[in-house]
Amino acid sequence: MEILSIIPARGGSKGIKRKNIKPILNKPLVAYSIEASLRSKYITRTLVSSEDDEILDISKQFGAEILKRPLELAQDETKTAPVMLDVVEKLEQEGYKPDYVVLLQPTCPLRDENYIDSAFEFYFEAIKKGYDSCFGAYDIGYTHSKWRVLHDEKLEALYDFRIRPRRQDISEHYKMLAENGAFYALYCETLKKAKDFIGYNPIAYVTPRIIDIDTEDDFRKVENILKAKENA
Repeated sequence: MEILSIIPARGGSKGIKRKNIKPILNKPLVAYSIEASLRSKYITRTLVSSEDDEILDISKQFGAEILKRPLELAQDETKTAPVMLDVVEKLEQEGYKPDYVVLLQPTCPLRDENYIDSAFEFYFEAIKKGYDSCFGAYDIGYTHSKWRVLHDEKLEALYDFRIRPRRQDISEHYKMLAENGAFYALYCETLKKAKDFIGYNPIAYVTPRIIDIDTEDDFRKVENILKAKENA
């Protein structure tokens, strides 16, 4: 069974400059995902896709295979799925065809090999029930009064607030999950058909929330957690 791990690490991050190689405890951010992938007992091939030569060099130093990404797939508006498809297509041209593909975003350094392996074991059991893909998520509770704040501060209801069910009438239907960004796995053929890293019949691997680094404050939080682990 071949499982390809793809770690997309663009050089032009806007929120935090050079985010993917910004050091945490003297180790570049992308290295944490590379090491977790290499230590997984299920992943058979680990590859970093980037348009940035420095990121590629650092990734290679930490043991990952590297693939230079076309500049057109490294823009601010570029989505992740086309990047994954670019990797799969190029590897297939070389004669390599993985059974499964897993997306490991470099912004989740607290996700280790134990998380990856547990998620895969959960996914493999789910496959027997007909699920085609799996993603990491965390539970945000039971609610019927959920709203989305738009860019102009206007609110959009994510439920029919004119009906407004009573709290005691809330059922499993109202349980809310959020993707944690740490793990996405699916059949390679599903990736190609759906052109997305979530398939047609996904299941969520639910754990406590994992920090997905997006801000400088996130970096500080993760660094403090890692320091605490080192000193434990």
